[in-house]
Amino acid sequence: MTTMKAIGLHRYLPIEDVESLIDLHIEKPNPTGRDLLVKVQAISVNPVDVKVRSPKGKTEAAPRVLGWDVAGIVETVGPHVSLFKPGDEVYYAGSITRAGGNSEFHLVDERIAGHKPKTLDFAQAAALPLTAITAWEGLFDRLGISHNRDLNDGKSILIIGAAGGVGSIATQLASEAGLTVIGTASRPDSAQWARSFGAHHTINHHSAFLPQLQTLGFASVDYIFCLNQTEQHWSNMAEAIAPQGKICSIVEMSSPIDLTLLKNKSVTFVWELMFTRAMYETADMEEQHRLLNVIAERIDNGVLRTTIAKRLSPINAANLREAHQIVETGSMIGKIVLERFE
Repeated sequence: MTTMKAIGLHRYLPIEDVESLIDLHIEKPNPTGRDLLVKVQAISVNPVDVKVRSPKGKTEAAPRVLGWDVAGIVETVGPHVSLFKPGDEVYYAGSITRAGGNSEFHLVDERIAGHKPKTLDFAQAAALPLTAITAWEGLFDRLGISHNRDLNDGKSILIIGAAGGVGSIATQLASEAGLTVIGTASRPDSAQWARSFGAHHTINHHSAFLPQLQTLGFASVDYIFCLNQTEQHWSNMAEAIAPQGKICSIVEMSSPIDLTLLKNKSVTFVWELMFTRAMYETADMEEQHRLLNVIAERIDNGVLRTTIAKRLSPINAANLREAHQIVETGSMIGKIVLERFE
């Protein structure tokens, strides 16, 4: 049996516990079907990692490996692969229903992987996949925003949590699509970060939205993309959204909300989960391959920028625990990336 290094868990513990994420040697997998076997060069940490790892009364007999942002090099391919070949540099978020990418080698379905941006190193690329897919699907697939700038003329979007990982990409994509972007941020550094990535205005999400929007000259907004605490912002969103507007959220609710608040305005509410296509192997699963390639092209053309904010090296349990602690604070700006196994 050929083994590889990985970081995983047997028990779901507070991140301060050294057993919460541990260094492992596990069996190196082999690709079948449409799978790529990727030699992992860099990984990024997202709130979903923290959520899955969070304390719960459950034990894993076999170690569980997390991680849903990878950049690496295709080592070998399954017999039905047609989109990639060994040696290709790739980046992707993977599937929540399979082993994660916090390992030296990782299997991913080619339909949800993209060619890595040529102008970025592996760490810069690893910061992008999960957030780029989430932002793209949220804006264009769920909210139905047009790619045609002319059709978006005069339209506005409020992005709640604009300085975070998804917000940093969504702000760029929405601005590029011709929307007026208002981002929420609660600190001077996060507000500056949001503006540097294309937000035309910023407001504070700890205060009522509508009065701040009115001060900026907006009676309402056409779209809202909620990336933070959905139920906490629910009444503010209902008040700020335009009649026949659309709201998309990526954050599940821990308590019921009143959908009736949206009725008089005939407002659409929709969810975005970037794992849906891979989880259910939908007929359009390959759309994630396509959109990652488009993102890479726009990165290489200088239209979009990576959102990496912090690097740690090497990839090991101690550094991964540090990354989880930082993300767990909820105040992370941009993305944190680990690079290189040793």
